[in-house]
Amino acid sequence: PLRAAALTPFSPRWVRIIYCGQMFPISDVIPSRTVPVVTIGLIALNALAFLYEIQLDDDQLQLLVHYYGVVPATFSWADVLTSMFLHGGWLHFLGNMLYLWIFGDNVEDRLGHGLYLVFYVACGALAAVAQVVVQPYSPIPMVGASGAIAGVMGAYFVLYPHSRVLAVVFFVIFLDVIEIPAIFFLGVWFLMQLFSGVGSVVEAAEGGVAFMAHVGGFAAGVIGGFIARVRDQSRQEYWRGVG
Repeated sequence: PLRAAALTPFSPRWVRIIYCGQMFPISDVIPSRTVPVVTIGLIALNALAFLYEIQLDDDQLQLLVHYYGVVPATFSWADVLTSMFLHGGWLHFLGNMLYLWIFGDNVEDRLGHGLYLVFYVACGALAAVAQVVVQPYSPIPMVGASGAIAGVMGAYFVLYPHSRVLAVVFFVIFLDVIEIPAIFFLGVWFLMQLFSGVGSVVEAAEGGVAFMAHVGGFAAGVIGGFIARVRDQSRQEYWRGVG
């Protein structure tokens, strides 16, 4: 059965969600007050780059990834920017764009279009640096917008702590559609990335998911979100004083 329900963090069914099912978000509950032109533009650029990727044969794709991806052993700032628009497959691309669409419009609404673009790129750069720091000699290229999007999620975590995320939860024999507190959803996501990242460092794992890039991007986003909150509070206090 397909059902919708709003759950509190202390509902007994949370145990079933965490241990018996998997969930992914489909929307949040806060509409954007402005048209998220930057978020839409970023999704369009990522889509164009991915359409180009899927037309290449395996050898050409490997060359593209090695040339424009971030290779920690031969780190380049130019590669940091280009790597944000390349992806490793359909699931990688579609998952990233879904998260960017859900959380990006509200963060863009709060920061403003220009500042949001700078913030997005900065989070992506800091995410790449975080992964390079923990695996500085790795010859494996990193690609994807995940680090930058993790930054957007970190900012959302701080700026919209009372928001809720509508998520589809897959159980063993059925699925459910529920509303989950955004702070819980994003907090669990971050802890999963952190534990996985620490595990990959301890085991000296190469390849796979760049978990520490996710952790670094999310942490950068949280810091940016706190700065934005302080800025907004200062503006409110100023206008109250003027009034």
